[in-house]
Amino acid sequence: MNDAQRTTESPSSPLHGHTYEQTLGCVHCGLCLPACPTYRSTGVEADSPRGRIYLVRALAEGRIEDPEVVRHHLDRCLDCRACETACPSGVEYGAILETSRAALESRKPASGLRPRIAKWMLRHVVVHQGRLRAMFAVLRLAEVLGLRRLARMLRLLPASVDAIAPHVPPAAERRPLPTGWHRPRGPSRGKIGLFTGCVMEPIFGRINRATLQLLLANGFEVLVPQAQRCCGALLVHAGLPKDAAKVARANTTAFAEVDVVINNSAGCGCAMREYGELLGDETGRAFAGKCRDICEFLAEQGLSATPKPCTDRVAYDDPCHLCHGQKVRTEPRKLLQQVPGIQMIEHARPEDCCGSAGIYNMLQPELASDVGQRKAKALCDAKPDLVATGNPGCMMQIAAHLKAAGSSARVVHPVELLLPDAPR
Repeated sequence: MNDAQRTTESPSSPLHGHTYEQTLGCVHCGLCLPACPTYRSTGVEADSPRGRIYLVRALAEGRIEDPEVVRHHLDRCLDCRACETACPSGVEYGAILETSRAALESRKPASGLRPRIAKWMLRHVVVHQGRLRAMFAVLRLAEVLGLRRLARMLRLLPASVDAIAPHVPPAAERRPLPTGWHRPRGPSRGKIGLFTGCVMEPIFGRINRATLQLLLANGFEVLVPQAQRCCGALLVHAGLPKDAAKVARANTTAFAEVDVVINNSAGCGCAMREYGELLGDETGRAFAGKCRDICEFLAEQGLSATPKPCTDRVAYDDPCHLCHGQKVRTEPRKLLQQVPGIQMIEHARPEDCCGSAGIYNMLQPELASDVGQRKAKALCDAKPDLVATGNPGCMMQIAAHLKAAGSSARVVHPVELLLPDAPR
């Protein structure tokens, strides 16, 4: 019996079937190494894509007995998928990583206070919008009362969290979008659904409102379903695919009456485009085929409303799950170049990970900080007035590290630069 047969048939194996076969596609050429942010930070082979693949394969084949040896290095992975772009063999590293994390979590849940708190928050707060809104209301009150500053002084708030977490906006900026159908003033160019996400609403509500205004200004009828849920990306990354499948199933139902689902968060969009694999059925695959990033969609359809002028120097930075996960690269730049007066500038490594990766910067603060500092340096060298990027975690991480580096550049979402003078 060969290794593939033994692994596929073993109930204790963390890898089965197609995923295990994917590990065999890695020829250990090393072309992924320069693209891997954690390997660039540590220089440790086990913190590289090919090193992690070797570890999970060795565990599956019984050549490693202690799963914790493997878990440590999988937990340090940002899941940015830059290695997939670099890989000449087309190895689906993201699927290998997420399947392995889920298998390890089911066999023996991760120990430690931070992972346990993170999983509890994901399961019981983040995926429930009402609870999430209540949590941010409490956090806002704590900030107004000065409790965040007190927690910082007493060192009750980890410095890594305090540095990254933005201040909670006031209630007016956290209000959710009105649900139901929104109609443009003029003729309709089509009907679409808008995914509002979990973090976008309480932290970046202005971006959700700008997204809705932009779509209406360009002639689209927009449905904001009340029944939509979290995309499930953070649950998948945490090794909790069964929990993720529950919210995914709810989203397929919530958006059943539209043929296009628009999102403005690269991480959410990538996760939703993989519902076929997550749910394993035609419903999931059909939903995945409907999902479009806002910039991808508008670049395909064309802008019918001219953006308001902007004369700033703007550096566009690619979110990992947009460029590597969804293969969307040129579309945001194509749209931004249509802004009257804009000065688009390049920086050295736009497709490098910023170190956010969902809640990675809270679970792995040292590595996340190192990766974030590299990103900030590349941007600072380009001297932009604005940095445009399409993912909430990236916006928070980049803004924090630009500030720490002494830069005055503001971080914005591309939709904020595409709004016309008088959006609806």
